[in-house]
Amino acid sequence: MRSDWASLPDAVTARIAARVGGIIDVCPAPSGDHAEIASTVTGSAGKVFVKAASGEIGVRSLRYELSATEAIDCAPAVLWHVEDGGWLAVGVEHLDGPHPDLSPGSADLGVLAVALKGLQTAPAPGGAWFTPEARLGFWQPAMAGRSLIHTDLNPANLIKTAGGLRIVDWAWATRAAPWVELTLLVQWLIGAGHTPSQAEEWLSQFPAWASLDGEVLDEFASKNAAKWSAKSWRTAAGWVHDLAAWTGAWAAHRRNGL
Repeated sequence: MRSDWASLPDAVTARIAARVGGIIDVCPAPSGDHAEIASTVTGSAGKVFVKAASGEIGVRSLRYELSATEAIDCAPAVLWHVEDGGWLAVGVEHLDGPHPDLSPGSADLGVLAVALKGLQTAPAPGGAWFTPEARLGFWQPAMAGRSLIHTDLNPANLIKTAGGLRIVDWAWATRAAPWVELTLLVQWLIGAGHTPSQAEEWLSQFPAWASLDGEVLDEFASKNAAKWSAKSWRTAAGWVHDLAAWTGAWAAHRRNGL
């Protein structure tokens, strides 16, 4: 759950202020909840996006994000990080730009493909990362691998810039087989208007998808749909029900062999 900027200890805000040339304005992020604090901070030196956390899970996720953004070219650049009083705060490059349109036929799909092809070959740096089972809540032996995957490529985490597509919010970075990233994109392609067949056809351009055994896809689609269906029974949140519908549509497609 998000906290107000005022929750930060004075020692932490002072160290942040020193790095941005004095804090002029703080604008909370409109969405997301992985970090306790997530805000665009404006100082005399410009804008910086700041995430901060003090809880065990939040700090761990921020450490993953810090390591991932330092290792991945399409991630925002890490500018600094500070630790004080049990808090970890990370300042990253502030990115301006729209989110891509992932609907069928959109030119933005080509931009996404370029970013994905680079990401598919990125090895996970040494150290601790989420495992596929810990991240997704289910296991399949083929998910094991050495690639660094984002695991949440929803359009809100994708920003179009003059230098290409940038991928933000690496709090759930996971070490896994590269095809796992692609299967987790199916739900967002369906949500953007693709049929399950269209989503699979678009993903077939990636070697990790094209070489994957169909039974592995069947099992993954079934387990992922079951997870989101179960979640949808426990909450009224619209985004959970959307994911339950989209993953369910893909699982039905795989099950029926359409």
